[in-house]
Amino acid sequence: MSTPRNILTIATGKMLYLDMAINLARSFRWWNKDNGITFHLATDMPDNLPVDVEDFVSIIKLRPDELGKGFSSKLHLDKLAPAGQTLFIDSDCLVFGDLSKLFTSFKGKAVSVLGNYISSGEWFGDIGAICKKFKVTQLPKFNGGLYYVESGELANTVYTTARELEQQYDEIGFVRLRDRPNDEVIMALAMQLHAQTPLIDDGTVMSDPQACPGGYNIDVIKGERWLLNPQAPHPLHQGWYPFVRVSPLIVHFLGYYTMRYPYRREVYRLSAASTNKSYLLSGLYALLTIEYPERLADSFKTIFRSTYHKLFGVRKIKTSERVISQ
Repeated sequence: MSTPRNILTIATGKMLYLDMAINLARSFRWWNKDNGITFHLATDMPDNLPVDVEDFVSIIKLRPDELGKGFSSKLHLDKLAPAGQTLFIDSDCLVFGDLSKLFTSFKGKAVSVLGNYISSGEWFGDIGAICKKFKVTQLPKFNGGLYYVESGELANTVYTTARELEQQYDEIGFVRLRDRPNDEVIMALAMQLHAQTPLIDDGTVMSDPQACPGGYNIDVIKGERWLLNPQAPHPLHQGWYPFVRVSPLIVHFLGYYTMRYPYRREVYRLSAASTNKSYLLSGLYALLTIEYPERLADSFKTIFRSTYHKLFGVRKIKTSERVISQ
């Protein structure tokens, strides 16, 4: 009997997160409906799913704040993960292809991530000092938009350690993110303490526009995507990101990028595809009503920004709804 393969995401507290989870689910379904992978959604809003998503999503019902607030929910994946292999993907992601090969790549790792290693420098704390304190030589460094879990005693042990470390977060010397403990460094330390290794990032699995500020282009229906990290000495070059141009299976729309037209355009097209609307007509509608208006607004802002600042001063930046704690 083959090992069950699962995708898991979490959406709690606000409809904003459930809406993103619905978008993720639709992109998963578009590319993975025939490969035997089950999509699981852990949420405290189970009655708000559209019919097309209800048809294929397995719901894990949660009570409000059952898993804590902020990033703490990711420290409970061992409790949420079904039997077998589970790939957790953040709700603010879209899938651009068949995920089957990822389960093959991760197979045999009780708990894993996509990343590399760090042994010194700053990453939500002084990594050298923290490694010395815990007598380890290095920590996995990664983006917490993706975790891998194989159900079993070892995974439970790793996550139990992570939840214990969360209680010592400030004492350890970790720096908070949005005034809350960051799951990434907690899981990095817990993994290292239990000899769990990352899948080394080669740029083909997951990336995001923050790592690639040189621009990106996506078409989720066709599976076309690229993101660019301009080569040095370009002023936008991200020296910490080792790749230039990537075409990952999963694009992670961190921060405000879910409010930008590339994401919103593709979300509309996925919604239209779920009701069998014409690909060409839905693409044209998204272009005219989502992409072009935002592009035009951006152009006007660029042209008249200096004049506006002279007349009215600098506007206070609005706090994103995503920054406010769940």
